[in-house]
Amino acid sequence: MNSKEFSLIIERTAREKRLKYIDAIIWYCEENDIDTAGVGKLITKGLKDKISLEAQDLNLLKEKTAKLPL
Repeated sequence: MNSKEFSLIIERTAREKRLKYIDAIIWYCEENDIDTAGVGKLITKGLKDKISLEAQDLNLLKEKTAKLPL
């Protein structure tokens, strides 16, 4: 499986099961006996951006906002 196929599967899973992308990855890995530590290389930039936005919404990451010094 390549990264594009994996990302499409995760996006479809997230949409169909109404899961967050992070949860969809974990669910997919558990269902297919895949170690979650090894899927990082299969995540495309687009999916990584979506995961990052989700993490910011969940306050798991700081928001990347540019602020001018006062």
